[in-house]
Amino acid sequence: MLFLLDSGSMSERYISEHIKGVPPSGIRKFFDLVLEMDDVISLGVGEPDFVTPWHIREACIYSLEKGFTSYTSNHGILELRELISRCYRKDHDIDYNPEHEVLITTGVSEAADLALRAIINPGEEVIIPEPCYVSYKPSVVFAGGRPIPVPTYQEDEFRVTAEQIKRSITDRTKALILSYPNNPTGAVMRRSDLEEIADVASENDLVVVSDEVYCKLTYNGVHTCFSSIPGMRDRTIILNGLSKSHAMTGLRIGFAVGSEEIISAMTKIHQYTMLCAPITAQMGAIEALRNGDEEMKKMVGEYNRRRRLIVNGLNKMGLECFEPEGAFYAFPSIKSTGLTSDEFAGGLLKEQKVAVVPGDVFGECGAGYLRCSYATSYEELTEALSRIQAFIEGL
Repeated sequence: MLFLLDSGSMSERYISEHIKGVPPSGIRKFFDLVLEMDDVISLGVGEPDFVTPWHIREACIYSLEKGFTSYTSNHGILELRELISRCYRKDHDIDYNPEHEVLITTGVSEAADLALRAIINPGEEVIIPEPCYVSYKPSVVFAGGRPIPVPTYQEDEFRVTAEQIKRSITDRTKALILSYPNNPTGAVMRRSDLEEIADVASENDLVVVSDEVYCKLTYNGVHTCFSSIPGMRDRTIILNGLSKSHAMTGLRIGFAVGSEEIISAMTKIHQYTMLCAPITAQMGAIEALRNGDEEMKKMVGEYNRRRRLIVNGLNKMGLECFEPEGAFYAFPSIKSTGLTSDEFAGGLLKEQKVAVVPGDVFGECGAGYLRCSYATSYEELTEALSRIQAFIEGL
């Protein structure tokens, strides 16, 4: 006898409860809508509009022609790790052993996932300043931890303070995630602020996961690597990569640097789940670190030009916009329009075909804001501003 079951409800029973509680990415929702429409200007997804520089692509092609199609070491190609170690010594005066303290990952997102799974025990808490990149809280949940959001505000230039972090610490707090230059706000921390946070981390024995993937994209001042602060090297996991700085998003090359014990734990997970980052992308990354600075600086200069355009344009039309000092995002307030972030973003896409991301997908304190990426051409940004102005006038 054949029994017919309700496959929908049956499948639902199989899904883990903590996975059910995690919403889909709010960024990807708008990105998928854009793919279904014509003549849309997308200020939504945080991806450089520059093609990966030719010399990097050529290195990838040449590696394939030479037959480099095998696995690499789980840690990644040693030459690449040596170049990363050399960069940290040159730029931040920090020594990392390339054999044991550098891990090549499949994008920075994998590095973040590995870091959190390596350090968190079930029920432990992780402090996360918001607005923040959308994957941090889900990654903490996937690792069995509990995310503790800490709001930051425009009047403080979206910088978290040591006092805010201190107030959020409990006997279950294990770690703190920092992400500066920040996605989505473009905020950059001052070294003095980070030194105060370092004192709190030391006093409370916290691990600090510092996502510094936008560190090369700073416009006013110098980026401070968190592990360069005295006493922080061995309690900090630095996450970084080449996606944003060298326009290599699709090649999925990230890395983590930290103490041998932590990198070893991360590598153990990486061995079983990913094995290694693609060898072709690693060969491209070697070329990027050897000879990519000139092209990178050109891209940063162009982002800076666009940054001035979009911030001035948004402020002129009455959307108050904090001046981002890093990354490639503007984070204007739309509170003056009386619309929610979702209403504004949805209406703008429908009526004027401009895609932006509602600010509250980056945390509750992002409500009333939008994330606008200026990683698109100057001409398209000019047209997007014109369309946003028309949308506001039509309200």
